Amino acid sequence: MHSTANVRGALARRNSDAQDGLESNGERSLDTEMSVKIQPRPEYPRPQFVRQQWTNLNGEWEFAFDDQETGIAESWFDGRSLDRRITVPFPYQSEASGINEKEVHEVVWYARDFDFHPEWRGQDLLLHFGAVDYASTVWVNGNLVGGNRGGHVPFTFDIAPYLTEGSNRIVVRVEDRQDPCQPRGKQSVSGKPVGIDYYCTTGIWQTVWLEPVPQVRIERIRVTPDVEESAFKLSVYLHAPAANWTIEADVLEGENVVATLRKNTTNASARLFVRVPDAKLWSPDTPNLYDLRVRILQNGERLDEVESYAGMRSIELRNGEFLLNGEAVYLKMVLDQGYWPESYLAAPSDDALRADVEITKELGFNGSRKHQKVEDPRWLYWCDKLGLLVWGEMANARDWSPEAEEMLLSEWQRVVQRDYNSPAIVSWVPLNESWGVPEIDKGHAAQYAFVERAVNATRFLDPHRPVIDNDGWEHTDVSDVVTIHDYTSSGEEMFAKYAQTAAGGALPDRTWWDGKLTFAQRGHYRGQPVMLTEVGGFLIRPHWLPADQWDVLYDTYGSVNDTAELLAKYEDLMGAIASLRFVSGFCYTQLTDVEQEINGLLTFDRRPKVPVAEIARINHSLRLRPSEAPAEIAAC
Repeated sequence: MHSTANVRGALARRNSDAQDGLESNGERSLDTEMSVKIQPRPEYPRPQFVRQQWTNLNGEWEFAFDDQETGIAESWFDGRSLDRRITVPFPYQSEASGINEKEVHEVVWYARDFDFHPEWRGQDLLLHFGAVDYASTVWVNGNLVGGNRGGHVPFTFDIAPYLTEGSNRIVVRVEDRQDPCQPRGKQSVSGKPVGIDYYCTTGIWQTVWLEPVPQVRIERIRVTPDVEESAFKLSVYLHAPAANWTIEADVLEGENVVATLRKNTTNASARLFVRVPDAKLWSPDTPNLYDLRVRILQNGERLDEVESYAGMRSIELRNGEFLLNGEAVYLKMVLDQGYWPESYLAAPSDDALRADVEITKELGFNGSRKHQKVEDPRWLYWCDKLGLLVWGEMANARDWSPEAEEMLLSEWQRVVQRDYNSPAIVSWVPLNESWGVPEIDKGHAAQYAFVERAVNATRFLDPHRPVIDNDGWEHTDVSDVVTIHDYTSSGEEMFAKYAQTAAGGALPDRTWWDGKLTFAQRGHYRGQPVMLTEVGGFLIRPHWLPADQWDVLYDTYGSVNDTAELLAKYEDLMGAIASLRFVSGFCYTQLTDVEQEINGLLTFDRRPKVPVAEIARINHSLRLRPSEAPAEIAAC
């Protein structure tokens, strides 16, 4: 069991010996314990909704492949032992799992026992899964508890009705089909790394935990900052019948309570407007956070309490610019795919998540485009805590069907709800490069309508953040930002390509890749900010690999001979992009190598290829000064 003090200590902990990790040559060393010994993730998994008592179920579980799909018919959920052992929360394909089996197994089973604690009597007991890819069915003591579909979102069951006061058993069956219509991001449909796709992550890949809770409790909270009013708007949702409840909220700065509000309600929800005098704003340079405590009371008795945090910041698009807290900010982002060599999509440790945020900032970037992955909430916590802007992006399918639409949209809406409270997230991206809508450029009415529906659904859940409909190309008429992917490797060529636009002309009709249209049919430019959201991708040529064995990938991106040439190309290209006054930001590809895609600024195991300080010097020079407001672009 873990107390609140332990949880808050884990949230605040900043290990000094891994904080900077700078060697004498100025390059960062990331040879922490994450590359030496993998431990199951012990830290509290949900930083923005913390309760005092919880039990971590990470560690050794029983495990089995079910290639013949006989497990249900043979009742593998009935208490029998499974034949293998796996370390949760790491996928069986990874070394960290203890199995390290690369072959595709579309159906797998997990099981583990746990003991009943006497203090759980009279309470509900929630079984939480941070993420399981893709479709799960759960039994407790042989009883079917429920199921979930969606590989990047959490789900929860109250298992109290199924418990005994001795040993109890959880069994999980997972289906992860090699289905191109399934939201999968960069997980290869073949199961093998090829092109820009990688090994799959099947099954449990985020923390599993138990949480004893009162039967009347807080279900979730929604926090919206209001900078103009210096206040937080809190929506508190209860797991409770309609009755006379009191909701109490405290806002804390450190240990000091700076604002408190109580509100009575007869419903299962309440809205509170909590003013914070002279609230400190959140930004990448000053990531000020306020702690929150929210309680439900009845007749003065506290029934439940949760802890969270929030940042006071505003987001606005105006005159082709991206505004943070009312001031123009030039977005200098890096594409981050969130894979690790020893654990794939599952982060090997909380330190590894923090280290990725820290090195991103040390490289001089102010934002991260988390690409084709919905990242672990602990990563978002470190972005909130340390100050890094984030574009929240869905892991897409590759093919289209009516069912594929439903699978993606239903999961995406849960993503937006999960991460709504994070101050670091400043934009939502439901689709990338027409993945899952491959015929949108050919006038496919249903695919075009689906993209618009995804944007509208996102805005319904979150009207405060901009939404990029289809990052890269083939934009519809509803995108809040026009984003272009362009891997032109020469700064001179990049500037020349967009010189007419920079002089007040229209955007190019087609983008860099295979003549893709900037706008899908019926889409047009209407004054939005413009960003180049995939650029660069420079890779050092693998001289050990014969030229006739080069993947097409190595010819797609610009290649260089060595570190010095990579640094020179980076400075040349970034300088050219920054001189395009109509461009309000960029995203460089990419932070780290991933499998065969070797165009990171860091290797797959997080070793810098170029001096960190030199990339930071270049990035810090790319500033949008007030006198450099974006140029106007002609309508198209």
